[in-house]
Amino acid sequence: MKTILTLLACAVIGSSVYAQNLKTPAPSPAVTIKQDFALSSVEISYSRPGVKDRKVFGDLVPYGKVWRTGANAATTITFGEEVTIGGKKVPAGKYGLLSIPGQNEWTIIISRQTNVTSPAAYKQSEDVVRLQATADKLPFPIETFMIFFNDVKPSSMDVVIAWENTVVSFPVTANIDKNVMLQIDQLMKSDNPPYFQAAMYYLETGRSMDKVLSWMDKAIEQTPNAFWIYHNKANALARNGKKKQAVEAARKSIALAKEAKNDDYVALNEKLIASLK
Repeated sequence: MKTILTLLACAVIGSSVYAQNLKTPAPSPAVTIKQDFALSSVEISYSRPGVKDRKVFGDLVPYGKVWRTGANAATTITFGEEVTIGGKKVPAGKYGLLSIPGQNEWTIIISRQTNVTSPAAYKQSEDVVRLQATADKLPFPIETFMIFFNDVKPSSMDVVIAWENTVVSFPVTANIDKNVMLQIDQLMKSDNPPYFQAAMYYLETGRSMDKVLSWMDKAIEQTPNAFWIYHNKANALARNGKKKQAVEAARKSIALAKEAKNDDYVALNEKLIASLK
């Protein structure tokens, strides 16, 4: 009897070992995408099912019911700082990204629940944001479900959901100006002020051109051979209507770029000069 029990135990253990060693491709592989945004980043983790000759929206994914916005585990979205979605502020943190698909319009849900995989687990009381998004038809099919970021700007971007023949998107914004200006005020008092970065921020946000040009000059003093600074100074001068000075700065940038063997900046400056004639 002991021999039989020993053989049975070995057989069970052996089959268990073989089962644990078996690894097959996931039918809906998981992916995490991360986008630098504002002063931090946004990260989305989700699984990617395929159409596989099925009817997706209105069938596999029913209209009017909460969907995990993917497959397998819950889809999550993580914000590195406070953002605004649908007119509501969303504090930094990790959230569930849920949706209720409709034929012409979807409800997008940012939830405190990060583990919803079925409609039964969803609690509307945990919603942080609910907003409506138009469902547009694609001129081509998307076989594998995808979520991605589009139209990424310093303080705004779109989160896009696309599958089968449908695409939906919603905007995410961040109010970074106050924090950036505080940083500039503090860092300008340091031993090594970020003159170039501060000048570029002022230039991009339409602030004092006098400060932009003054800081560009100080940045050049910090890094005399910086052809990229001369190029941006030329752009700033051109924007301020100082064409002659802009051409001079662009030519200096060309000379330095050639020394550094940077053909891209040579071409950029030549294009700028041509535009000022």
